[in-house]
Amino acid sequence: MPPIVPGSFLLSSPLFSHDIKEGEFLQKNFRKRLFDIIQIGNTGDLPSLAFDWFIVTVIILNILSMILLTFDELAPFYAVLHGVEIGTVAVFAVEYALRIWTADYLYPERSKLSARLRFLLSYDGVVDLLTILPFYFLDGFIVFRMLRVVRIFHLFRINAQYDSFQVITTVIKEKRNQIFSSVFIILVLMLASSLTMYGVEHEAQPELFRNAFSGIWWSMSTLLTVGYGDIYPITTVGKALAILIAFLGVGTVAIPTGIISAGFVEQYTKKEQESIRLHDISKVGEIQIEAEHPYCGKQIAELHADGTVQVLLILRGGLTVLPTPEVCVEENDILVIHSGNIKKKKRKK
Repeated sequence: MPPIVPGSFLLSSPLFSHDIKEGEFLQKNFRKRLFDIIQIGNTGDLPSLAFDWFIVTVIILNILSMILLTFDELAPFYAVLHGVEIGTVAVFAVEYALRIWTADYLYPERSKLSARLRFLLSYDGVVDLLTILPFYFLDGFIVFRMLRVVRIFHLFRINAQYDSFQVITTVIKEKRNQIFSSVFIILVLMLASSLTMYGVEHEAQPELFRNAFSGIWWSMSTLLTVGYGDIYPITTVGKALAILIAFLGVGTVAIPTGIISAGFVEQYTKKEQESIRLHDISKVGEIQIEAEHPYCGKQIAELHADGTVQVLLILRGGLTVLPTPEVCVEENDILVIHSGNIKKKKRKK
């Protein structure tokens, strides 16, 4: 008979095993609920919505304290402002740790380790990290701390179903090739104009156009229509070139602006068309045309004349026929129509 180890019966008992499984189940449920709460933009969950507003408040307090710390007049309140900054950064650190802990729910198709690495390398993970690290290790780099402002854009929703920030990212993704081409054109023109202006103005203004970089600075301010005025041509040829380059600058800057504007129009047009289709789906139906049907033998133009019926498509045998005005409806055709008089049969359960 093998020796009995103290406590071995307890560990192997069904009751103890049940307690372990119940504990794991409770922990899993707790992590899932925690993930739902800290998810940004979950407007259907009151605790999640409250957490979002809490994070927005913390971000605003953090940015405000950082700005106020730059005022010498507020030196007596520096201790309070530093305390606010320490507290808000601590909240960011806790939130960052919780997001790492629940990352497997954000990427359910991955393992826990893979999901956490995926979050750490994601946009949100990098921004969250840059929100915390500068305070502890890169305190001199205030620009990094300003990155926490980016997170506000994840919290504000202009529309419950369509997010304006999402529209911006979608437009940039879809138009990235055109935007890249237009930016490349601007860079080529900038380089050509800077070298040309340097060659023309270097002898007349060696202290201003000292090298090619001076020409690049001038071409940037001219092509992008900024015009700082700290450096400008004084020769006749240089002025003539500056006029030409200024006109080119107006046109080239308008190219990416037009591309992005067209992308916005396309996105909102798609959204409107999608909503129209969803609202009108109940008014779309099919009609089987038989010999005695009143539509049989009539042209599409006749059917559209009274405005009550719009033929969207004609299914004729194995063919799909476009409903042009001169097309005649034949026996055995199936018409896909749009009409306010359609009464659909209820399906039997």
